[in-house]
Amino acid sequence: MFYLVLLLLFSFAVWPAAQHNPEAQQKAADRQRYALAAQPLSAALLQFARQINKPLLYNPAQLAGLQAPAVAGEFTADEVLQQLLAQQPLEAIPQASGWLIKAKVVTVKPVVPQAKPDTAVKAIAPAMEVIAVRANGGVHRHNSAAAAPPTAQVLKRQAMIAQDSLVAEDITDFPALNVANAISRVPGISITREWGEGRQISLRGLGPDFTRVQINGMETLGTSSSPMDARGALSRSRAFDFNIFAAELFNQIDVKKSYSAEQEEGGIAGTVNLRTAKPFDYAADKASISAQFGSNSNASSNLSSVDPRFSALLSKRWSDIGALISLTYSSRATNEYGSNTTRWRRESGKQAADPNNSALQSLLDSGDLWFPRGQRLSVWENQQQRFGITAALQYQPLAQLSLLLDVMHGRLENQLSEHHHAVKDNNLVQDLIWRDSNGDGTGDKQVLYARYKNASWRNENRQDYNESVFSQISLAADWALSNNLQLRAMLGHSSSDYRQPLLSKLNIEAKQQADIVTDFTQDAFYGRSYSSNFDVTALAGYTVRDLFFQSNYTYSDFDNARLDFTWQLSDNRALTFGLHYKTFSNSGFQQEASGFPHSSATPLNQGMVSLKADQVQLYSGHPDQNWLQGDIAALQAFYGLSRFALTCADTLASSVYRLTEQTNASYLQYQQEFAVAGAPLRASLGLRYFHTQLTSQTPPQSLANSSPASSTGPANVVRHYSGYLPGLDISYEVADDVLWRLGLSKNITRPSLSDLALFTNVTQTSLGENDIGQINTGNPQLKPFSANNLDTALEWYFADGGLFSAALFYKDIEHFIAIETRPVIYRELGLPASLLPEGKTLNDVFNLSSPQNGGPSSIKGVELALQRRLDFLPAPFNQFGIALNYTWADGNTLYRNVQNSGEDQRKAFTGLSRHSYNLALHYDTPRWGARLTSAYRSRYIVAVESGSIDDDERGYHASTNIDFSAFYRLNDYIKLNIEALNLTNLREELYSDSSDRAYNSTYSGRTYMLGVTAEF
Repeated sequence: MFYLVLLLLFSFAVWPAAQHNPEAQQKAADRQRYALAAQPLSAALLQFARQINKPLLYNPAQLAGLQAPAVAGEFTADEVLQQLLAQQPLEAIPQASGWLIKAKVVTVKPVVPQAKPDTAVKAIAPAMEVIAVRANGGVHRHNSAAAAPPTAQVLKRQAMIAQDSLVAEDITDFPALNVANAISRVPGISITREWGEGRQISLRGLGPDFTRVQINGMETLGTSSSPMDARGALSRSRAFDFNIFAAELFNQIDVKKSYSAEQEEGGIAGTVNLRTAKPFDYAADKASISAQFGSNSNASSNLSSVDPRFSALLSKRWSDIGALISLTYSSRATNEYGSNTTRWRRESGKQAADPNNSALQSLLDSGDLWFPRGQRLSVWENQQQRFGITAALQYQPLAQLSLLLDVMHGRLENQLSEHHHAVKDNNLVQDLIWRDSNGDGTGDKQVLYARYKNASWRNENRQDYNESVFSQISLAADWALSNNLQLRAMLGHSSSDYRQPLLSKLNIEAKQQADIVTDFTQDAFYGRSYSSNFDVTALAGYTVRDLFFQSNYTYSDFDNARLDFTWQLSDNRALTFGLHYKTFSNSGFQQEASGFPHSSATPLNQGMVSLKADQVQLYSGHPDQNWLQGDIAALQAFYGLSRFALTCADTLASSVYRLTEQTNASYLQYQQEFAVAGAPLRASLGLRYFHTQLTSQTPPQSLANSSPASSTGPANVVRHYSGYLPGLDISYEVADDVLWRLGLSKNITRPSLSDLALFTNVTQTSLGENDIGQINTGNPQLKPFSANNLDTALEWYFADGGLFSAALFYKDIEHFIAIETRPVIYRELGLPASLLPEGKTLNDVFNLSSPQNGGPSSIKGVELALQRRLDFLPAPFNQFGIALNYTWADGNTLYRNVQNSGEDQRKAFTGLSRHSYNLALHYDTPRWGARLTSAYRSRYIVAVESGSIDDDERGYHASTNIDFSAFYRLNDYIKLNIEALNLTNLREELYSDSSDRAYNSTYSGRTYMLGVTAEF
């Protein structure tokens, strides 16, 4: 039921801060036209603050009963205030940005002259109200006025909820290859990386699926992929892939860490809003251009050696109309290389090469030894191009009416080339060395060194092109219907499409030709393998194993509409309410063709596997080893596959799905400000109602649900769910510049898209004779995650713009989703035999996994942040500054049938690093400056697969990324800059199992950029 409304003031959450060139900008904003009617003084000041877009600070009690005269004509802001206050016992004191309205000083002279000074007696103002207006997208900006942009600290201070922000200078002053790198500096945020740059975020210990992302206030989704299966490959989740966008496209990023009723539901961890620039953000016409050139230390000779990066912005205003366009482009050559094991497995089928070595055979037969499934060296090369463009058109015919059209387009293109040199068929063991994982005889026996006889080398290379395309358009209107009622409406559409039209893969092998040594003794997380009797760079002994083709397509669309009203009940009370509508659709499919050259579908030379010199090439892109690989173009031509194209006939029926969510919501929120013990307190109490219709579709032949007895059944599942989400927020200034916050709320996160989709996927990973295959299905009947949230914080704002804050958070989460697995005979599923992996039959047992709602879970944490200039130090050290934040988070949930043991285990949430921090040391003068940044996150889990026999969990070791940037200003308009990212060439280590076995260790190299920026 809706809450009975009690507390809080109408207040837009922004204070404009000092501008770069205040004199010039003030001159541009000197005079404008006003039409203020005779009315209560409090209403007149509110209307004035909205029009001039600057804050007023005052005590509401001092305005009670006071009437303001009419003010009409062209005036400066100071002249308007003089007219409004001329007959009042009040005066306006200019502040750094805005004014303080206070009682006039009254000089009281004694009746009897005495030899003592006059005493000035001031009225005491117990509670001060702030009118701080920053319209989203330029609301109430007059055509000739523009306020200074707010600083991140001002945005945080004025927000009603727990929030951190980055503004334009925060985004551009620090090194960032994309918007994820920029966001990573916000307290509580950790990122995953791809080729050394950020991709997805975790917020306060909760993984990427739990954070809702908006662009210009509209929810959206961005989808890209990783070339590494170990990193999840194509993302079919609600996780936003931030690497699609350059950081320069945005001039403000808000990270909302607590929930209130006017927010759309869906992000238990929080909401990230990315805001693009608007023409009315600037006091006058503006133009800027930036160009950089750089390179990556890992980039190989066959990739571009110079990486260009370009951005530009042009903003123009004509009286009450403004237009802005910005664009970014970058091309980047990357190379990520390393060592991989494709996980480890406890094996009992290996044989001693010497049949007389009974001790070794007994050890091999014990089933206690863990072997790497296929140690390999790997290289992932990429020629990446990123393009983005935004455009905004603003029209403000009246001070009370503003219209805004936003358009955005982004494209990320990857031209990939993969190369792998792997050990296979290592079944004959000559000798080995194993180590106890615990060191005390109670752990796993991990084989760190082994010599194999008659093993195989398998060399794979892939070529792949994929693209992520994002588009969004939105129209917003802000209309002050009266002095007390304001309307904001928005209508928009966004789409995010991922296309991988053709992936080509080729394997050649030296089948059981080599004696191979695999050695992890020198580095437990970077194994090496070599042969004493086989030259891996020579043609002799190699044959063609297979050719493979694949494509992937994923499409996501959002349609959003919202109508919001703010009713100013009095000077310090407001009621906000609104209606929201949203439709989200996500669909996808996959196509595959394999079996070449052995398949009868091979057009030419079927079954011929011998190789010629012109069909192979020497690969030398890995610093540790060269090897021979097949020439994809030459062998495709040999088999008549040069023009091969996947068709509808190659579509995997089990991969086709479509998911649609239609949500209607409404909310009511009451806000009030009043004085408690002489200090201002703001409070907000609200309730949101939502109703969602979920439709999950798939072809009937691919249906496999939690109890799949046959291929028959519905191809369409429709379900409904709804709920009420209350929220209470309090902000209390317990002392000068010290705020205490409290937030109590309830929110939801909808299940991952792959979990809800009605689909069946038979994993095609290469399997040994005794390996159990894996089948995954979705579950449209899942309930959304639900969380009751507590957030509280103490924030101390320093006079120089610094900040210290300490926050506590706790979330009690229900309906947590876990994967449940059970064995099933493939024939019972009614799936076609064509989906079977190589070597498997209809009568083989597979592990069938599907997501199910589980019991309650919780997460709690502490967040500390300090930012300030060190101006108390003696010169020249007083130009130093520091920004430091630290987050501790702790949360776990119950995972089912861990490692196919039949046992349930409690483990940390995926994506949760218990410890994370960001440290930035900067030195700034008017002419030059430098920044050194460090980002740390502790070990975290990325997956716990129910039914996996290879490991009980997978995750990443702790990591620390160190970046550097510096600038030198030639004049007021032109600035030179240099950036260096990943200075230590960090090795990223993915582990397998809580016993900490090596899975994938890679180096992405150092990136250096040199550039120039001009602003006019």
